[in-house]
Amino acid sequence: MRKLREVLRLRFELHLGYQQIGRSCAIGVSTVCKYLQRAEAAGVTWPLPEGWDDARVEAALFPRATPSAKVRKAERSQPDFAAMHQQLRQHRHLTLQLLWEEYRQASPDGYRYSRFCELYQHWRSKLDVVLRQEHKAGEKMFVDWAGSTIPVYDRRTGTAWQAPLFVATLGASSYTWAEATRDQQMAAWLGAHVHAFEHFNGIPALLVPDNTKTGVTKAHRYDPDLNPTYYNFALHCGFGIVPARPYKPRDKAKVENAVQVAQRWIVAALRHRKFFSLEELNVAIRELLDKLNHRPFRKKDGTRATAWEAIDKPALKPLPMEPFDLSEWSRARVNIDYHVAFDANLYSVPYNLVHELVEIRSTPTTVEVLHKGCASLHTCVAVGAGK
Repeated sequence: MRKLREVLRLRFELHLGYQQIGRSCAIGVSTVCKYLQRAEAAGVTWPLPEGWDDARVEAALFPRATPSAKVRKAERSQPDFAAMHQQLRQHRHLTLQLLWEEYRQASPDGYRYSRFCELYQHWRSKLDVVLRQEHKAGEKMFVDWAGSTIPVYDRRTGTAWQAPLFVATLGASSYTWAEATRDQQMAAWLGAHVHAFEHFNGIPALLVPDNTKTGVTKAHRYDPDLNPTYYNFALHCGFGIVPARPYKPRDKAKVENAVQVAQRWIVAALRHRKFFSLEELNVAIRELLDKLNHRPFRKKDGTRATAWEAIDKPALKPLPMEPFDLSEWSRARVNIDYHVAFDANLYSVPYNLVHELVEIRSTPTTVEVLHKGCASLHTCVAVGAGK
């Protein structure tokens, strides 16, 4: 408004040209022309009438358009963005395009798609900060080891060993699972996953682990190298693995919060109790976990359990019919007698693989030798004693 007043002064008092006014006010000639045309249409000259402030000048030169009947009718047909946002969280395949088409069917005089999306994004930006990260129903499960451990005592000697705490949580509902394990090795890692899937009564589409060695062999910001056993476990259960990027805690903010909650409401609550077996400890954890999942949210209605029932549970995939055989992986180079050594035994492979590097996958019942991801054409035969 200060520049607009100066344009009027320079034109009507000093009678300067448009280009001179533009250079003086550091605005374009077209803007000078627009200001003066509006002033002429409104009958405003210089000096301004006494008592005219900036608001009066703006109202005279830039009057607000009176909304037409169609615009007023469209304003009465505002989309219910809260209900639409809830549907987007519950149905991972739902899109704004479909919601807009349903909105236009109910309100033919409503907003066009671009304006509809703009209004939705503006509405969503006003949500509380805890809802800004989008998590679709049944899409992600976040897993991690808690930093705190729980002591378990030997009945005879009284010595204690520290039991790690595994924590898993679903992205959309924050429904949580916690379990104490004997260690952080592969068997305990996968066993805790299986128990979490059973607790959630289904399997999500994606898992987001931290860069623990049981999950990720080599951490990388864009192309991490997954642990082969963990990868085969994902194939068996039918989920994908998207490890959190190194030094990016926001990638797994859900489980970071779940770990903090578990340490406060489980680890801290058990600090006065003494446990003599892992089974006894996990029974106590189940009791506190049930209370945690039924504790009301502070900033929204419901609990983790009710949100899981309404959002995540219907979208989870069913559990696999057969259990996963835990496998161990190792590498070996084929000897000149076309055998590889593994676990104090020799296994034969095709002779044309001599001096080639192969991978060996072993389970409690089978041993597979793979070359470039393909299994050996011959059945592995044990030559050493005991096989």
